[in-house]
Amino acid sequence: MKHILLAYDGGEPAKRALETAIDLTKRFDASLSVVSVVPTHPGRWPVDPWDDRSVHAQELLEARKLLEEQGIKAEMIEPAGDPAKEIEKIASAGKFDTIVIGSRGLGSLGRILQGSVSEHVAANAAATVVVAR
Repeated sequence: MKHILLAYDGGEPAKRALETAIDLTKRFDASLSVVSVVPTHPGRWPVDPWDDRSVHAQELLEARKLLEEQGIKAEMIEPAGDPAKEIEKIASAGKFDTIVIGSRGLGSLGRILQGSVSEHVAANAAATVVVAR
């Protein structure tokens, strides 16, 4: 574990993933980047209120502050698109060897209706995926 990508959206599962990423970064003397994907839905205009870039920018600022308090400098990445696919694409392009992501613990119906980003990333990414619960 030398190049870690943390998927962060400010929620409780993401905060658990942040704690895990801090531990791994320190333990393995790794580099860390944080991604907060602004979800977009093809053909939908205007974008949903929770798709606001300013919300994601604030989440990244929060993550940066928490990391700096731990003595960790991290690159912040804020793409737009399908969260699972963007995380995979960034991990591949950036040659990340590890992805840390939180799990919302959706039940079967929730996964069917909303999809599970962590489940999709774990099943499809080329990197090692650590799912924080």
